Amino acid sequence: MQRIETQRRKAYILRLAIIQLLVTLMAMLLAYSSTQLAGVTSVLKGALVALLPHAFFVYRMGFLHTNVSQRSAMLLRAEAGKFGLTVALFTAVFVAVPPSNPAFFFSAYVAIVLTHWLAPLLMLRHRATN
Repeated sequence: MQRIETQRRKAYILRLAIIQLLVTLMAMLLAYSSTQLAGVTSVLKGALVALLPHAFFVYRMGFLHTNVSQRSAMLLRAEAGKFGLTVALFTAVFVAVPPSNPAFFFSAYVAIVLTHWLAPLLMLRHRATN
């Protein structure tokens, strides 16, 4: 039973990652059509600021492992780490390599974050029929 649940989690995470990458690619194409390379780099920076903390959260929560205990303590640590990493990445991006087009940067960030809410609607449900 636990193995089936782990396989479902892995499939969900894989589908969500694919959806996020597709959203990033569509945003990059849109940015390229209007502002060429400057917009594409801004979209890429915004997507990375959203994707890296999400990947950290998935890793810390242990969604990909079968043996997971004390979910509430893991959730708190994973969420705190995700928040800290998000703040650090925003700071690093705006101090070290500021985006040339902040509108594309924030649009890509928000679009990637919102895919978590839209993912259940976009995924097919496999139901057993009798």
